[in-house]
Amino acid sequence: MRLINGLPGWVILAILAIIWGTSFILIKYGLKVFSPQQVGALRISIAGLAFSPVFWARRKRIDWNKWRYLLVVGLCGSFIPALLFALAQTKINSTMAGILNSLTPLFTLILGILIFKRPFEGKKAAGVSIGLIGAILLIAAGSQQGAGGDAMYGLLVVLATMCYATSGNTVGAYLNTMNVLTISAVSYGLVGGPALALLLSTDFVSVMNTHPGAWKALGYVSILSLAGTFFASLLFFDLIQRTDAVFGSSIAYLIPIVAVFWGIADGEFIGWWHLAGMGLILGGVYLTRSKSSKTPALRT
Repeated sequence: MRLINGLPGWVILAILAIIWGTSFILIKYGLKVFSPQQVGALRISIAGLAFSPVFWARRKRIDWNKWRYLLVVGLCGSFIPALLFALAQTKINSTMAGILNSLTPLFTLILGILIFKRPFEGKKAAGVSIGLIGAILLIAAGSQQGAGGDAMYGLLVVLATMCYATSGNTVGAYLNTMNVLTISAVSYGLVGGPALALLLSTDFVSVMNTHPGAWKALGYVSILSLAGTFFASLLFFDLIQRTDAVFGSSIAYLIPIVAVFWGIADGEFIGWWHLAGMGLILGGVYLTRSKSSKTPALRT
């Protein structure tokens, strides 16, 4: 599979950083019209529809004995985080959400050690500690200063990164022999139907018929889903095939930088705690990375 021929890996990495780093501002724009439940459910429904041809083409090659693990990936890697990020961004800005998303590799390591029995290393423990200190600083200082948002809603993003980490570790422990594109197609296929049911249980149809900004908001969420979820997933897999997992994992350092840029461009206040928290989190991520590390699930 080659989506973009002739481009070096670092260019593809930059494209991915721009796509994923833009996700948080697109969520913000979607929330101007839709409820958090509608943004999250709409995002997963569109992605599930986009992945459906892949799911259909590969349906006979799927090991359905592993459906429980695939469901965990669908719920923890997509459905639950989509709802949590949307809900969180009703009270915190996109900058904070983008920076806190960088906790995913740290929680991947923590859960890997505590639950999935991965080896423990002192250097990585130090990295986790530094990263978590950065998150605490970001949430606490932002809440006190009134520019970052409500601390409890910041914790929803932390919970979302723990979900991503659970998904990533599940793939590494139980689905490591399955094609990654198949994993994505099946996991979205399993949660796409429930997401659509959740969407239709709200007043989504009424909003689309009555709100003057509904179609524009739908466009933002569609870009979020198709570019940030579907296309970026395929591009990320392509990148890993071209290079390796360690190179691909460096996306963790770039996403928050793009998110901060969009926050500034949209007029969000950027305080010293944003930069200090980001520095500590990314420093912690750096300490935990090694050539033996698996690529974390960094979807947003």
